[in-house]
Amino acid sequence: MTTINDIAQMANVSRTTVSRALNNSGYVSEDVRRRIMQIVEETGYMPNQSAKSLRTKRSGVIGVILPRLSTETSTRVVNGINEVLAKEGFQILLTDTELDKQKEIDYIRLLKSRHVDGIILLATNVNEALIQTIQQVDIPVLAIGQELPGVPSLVYDDYHAAADLTNMLVRKGHEKIGFIGVTRDDPSVGVLREQGYRDMMQQHGHQINEAWIGEGDFSIESGYEQVKTILRNSKSDRPTALFAVTDRMAIGAIEYLKEQGYAIPEDIAVVGIGASMMSKYMTPSLTTIDYHNKEAGKQAAHLLLRQLKNEKIDPKFELSYRLILRDSV
Repeated sequence: MTTINDIAQMANVSRTTVSRALNNSGYVSEDVRRRIMQIVEETGYMPNQSAKSLRTKRSGVIGVILPRLSTETSTRVVNGINEVLAKEGFQILLTDTELDKQKEIDYIRLLKSRHVDGIILLATNVNEALIQTIQQVDIPVLAIGQELPGVPSLVYDDYHAAADLTNMLVRKGHEKIGFIGVTRDDPSVGVLREQGYRDMMQQHGHQINEAWIGEGDFSIESGYEQVKTILRNSKSDRPTALFAVTDRMAIGAIEYLKEQGYAIPEDIAVVGIGASMMSKYMTPSLTTIDYHNKEAGKQAAHLLLRQLKNEKIDPKFELSYRLILRDSV
């Protein structure tokens, strides 16, 4: 088995120089670094992670807690996180809460017991038990998607994104706009997106018919069922546009509308949020909000790395978005 001493001898440098090159710490000239890395690749040398952990008092592992592993949003965020952390020699350990609040807490404790160096949490709720648990584990934690008190948080501008979508529909001539949201236990998706919709409807003087409001569970199936209920409850005065707070629910709504013979957008326009891959290629293509999820993951990783270096960072970072206008409006 090749050792670090073998690498040093083959590269004609000291063991310390090899260690600096492998750990990206201390000065090593670019020529020497390339020579060492070429020998490492040719020999298939693997550093002893246990020994490295003892020296650095770090595991080299970052825990990532996801609300659902199967969604495009989670995949994009994880890709961004991994792209940054892998370059710094970290591995990621993924967990999936399946939108269960208690599992968020349980996984924070579990990852602490696995001696991860830090945690990135794609949070779906804000509650005292979650905040207390994060404080108790005493390792760097960074949240994405919700603003958690006392925890550095990257948040999407959910309120203004929803307001912009609503304003766009109004500019297109819609006064009767239905809405499919999610539970208000989720402050960002469940509260801020609905508030942006309601405020803009009120600002434009358009009345909201509560029969046009539905609550889904993020799934395609719930979008399908909610629009069915909305149309059943408003036969004499149906909405001319529908705002679903996620692309998946918007896709379910469109499927039901097409089955019932509605033309989109001629009979009813539909919008979502998420810029999913399917939203681009379905018929009609879906008007949506792009939250730049991969960039969010990359930014989260950079901020966590700064935390690991004990650098002071701002408590809140607001992420950008863009409105993508497509055929569903």
